[in-house]
Order: sequence, then C-alpha cells, then structure tokens
Amino acid sequence: MSQEITKELLLNLIDYQDGSVVSKQYLKKPNGNITLFAFDKDQSLTEHTSPFEAIVYMIDGEMEIKIGSITFNVKAGEIITMPANIPHGLKAIIKSKMLLSMIK
Repeated sequence: MSQEITKELLLNLIDYQDGSVVSKQYLKKPNGNITLFAFDKDQSLTEHTSPFEAIVYMIDGEMEIKIGSITFNVKAGEIITMPANIPHGLKAIIKSKMLLSMIK
C-alpha cells in the first residue's frame, strides 16, 4: 500500500523536544533507510563518517551542515548530498526537521 508523502505529513510525524535531537525511523530496507530528525535550536550531531551516501531534505528550519572542510547553510525546502566516507556534522541554527535518506 502506498501513501502520498507531503511536507505536512513529514512535519507531523516527529515532534520537537526541548534541548534534544529526536530521531524516528520511517523506512528500513536492506538497501537503505529513511529517518526523520527534529533538532531543537543549537542541537547537533557531532562530526562523523558513514560508509554510505546520504541525502538530507530540510523539512523545516535551517541547519549548518559541514561536509569535509566546507560548511553549508541548508534551509527548509532544500536538499544536500553527503558523500560516503567524508566527515560531516550538523547543527540546528533554529528548530529544524530533516529527512535523511541513506543508500547502501
């Protein structure tokens, strides 16, 4: 059964939590997964690497995303690709929600 995925649906599938990063797995398959994240202002994921390419779709807010030595400000409605094996970190400039799709 398929379901139309809208921005409003994604916004309502995960809630903000004061002083926290909240994650919720939306879909998990052998070839990848899709996870929703809600970041309170100034919350972050420290720099790390992944053996898989990932795509971030900003649902709400604005994030500072550092990939290698380059920092990007990604706003609601924008998409950025994070290459495999390149260090990356994320910080919410304001309360933000994102959809992370990781492809194995």
